[in-house]
Amino acid sequence: MSDREGFSGPTDDELSLPKATVAKMITELLPNDVTCSKDTRDLVIECCVEFIHLIASEANEVCEEESKKTIAPEHIITALKRLGFDNFTSEVEDVLKDHKAQQKDRDKKVSKLEKSGLTEEELLAKQEELFAASRAKFQSTQQ
Repeated sequence: MSDREGFSGPTDDELSLPKATVAKMITELLPNDVTCSKDTRDLVIECCVEFIHLIASEANEVCEEESKKTIAPEHIITALKRLGFDNFTSEVEDVLKDHKAQQKDRDKKVSKLEKSGLTEEELLAKQEELFAASRAKFQSTQQ
């Protein structure tokens, strides 16, 4: 299956990136004395969308060659190499490692209850104190 064959999702006109997010990224990357026009920002967005489309299409081909139905990170890395973006692959692999580590950490995170070091009874008592203080503050402003 090639690029758009059998694809019934949004048209290219409907695909975009959040303008505010892209504008923020551009602003953070540029020196303080340099600004970016709206037309330039829109062009950057169009280029990004096209780049994503190109990588996704190539990764889809890699995926199909391996008789897989889900594009995996490794397919993206192979697609980057095939398209001549070898210089990006090491950074992408580093980001992937960081992402996997964050996912593991997120899965291991303990709840606030366990992290507090207080018993459930102590936490409930604290909650009641906070409610009482809030209630008193509210009532004092009503008089």
